[in-house]
Amino acid sequence: MFNLVKTAVLMAAITALFMAVGSWIGGQAGMLIALLVAVGMNFFAYWFSADMVLRMYNARQVDESMAPQFYRMVQELAQRAGLPMPKVYLIDEEAPNAFATGRNPEHAAVAATTGILRVLSERELRGVMAHELAHVAHRDILISTVSATMAGAISMLANFAGLFGGRDENGRQTNFIASIAIALLAPLAATVIQMAISRAREFEADRGGAELSGDPAALASALEKIHRYAQGVPMAPAEAHPETAQMMIMNPLSGGGLRGLFSTHPSTEERVTRLLAMARR
Repeated sequence: MFNLVKTAVLMAAITALFMAVGSWIGGQAGMLIALLVAVGMNFFAYWFSADMVLRMYNARQVDESMAPQFYRMVQELAQRAGLPMPKVYLIDEEAPNAFATGRNPEHAAVAATTGILRVLSERELRGVMAHELAHVAHRDILISTVSATMAGAISMLANFAGLFGGRDENGRQTNFIASIAIALLAPLAATVIQMAISRAREFEADRGGAELSGDPAALASALEKIHRYAQGVPMAPAEAHPETAQMMIMNPLSGGGLRGLFSTHPSTEERVTRLLAMARR
């Protein structure tokens, strides 16, 4: 419940930031133009990104005859979650990872690397796939698309401010120095909020996956193992297409320290701590 409330608050915050920046820079007209452009870009991504991402990763669709144990695992979890059976894909990569994609539960797909099938036990893999199906059930692709729309619109308005300055509702030029400051800080603030939304959704998928699998400790163990094995094992498609790395159960490109503010995923340590607390309860 906490992560659902947090997501709602962050979505409200990024919307309020968009309205404030739009009002300062371009008034209602500028705000509407930026929103329409961002909506158009993200509408395309929402409808077509799943196929594009699967092609980027050279994912191959499998059925029960090709990967019987893995396919039946996903099938059983989908039935438990009350979800339509998603398409199932394998990616020939040594780096252990997995992701879910698709615009809604009726058009969903889950993908796992061959590396994760080798590294994890059946119990741990079940926890990972339950996490991915929780993303599908929570419609996180839609949430991430909406937040990306707002962040993109804010960045467009900020670029407009940097180039031309802002104008108030009466068409008068606003303070140019303030416009430059907004041009620099608004996209930064939007990105921080967008990443915070993504981290909240990962926590919620961890919780949902743990409940679906009935085994929080297994998901915690899987996350620790993925984190450990992924160190030093490059994932070429993620490096070639860094915008897709946020889809993974663990971002293969994320860093620590101050960069944690801009990380799409919470720290592995915090995720494991929460899952083990669930297991004790």
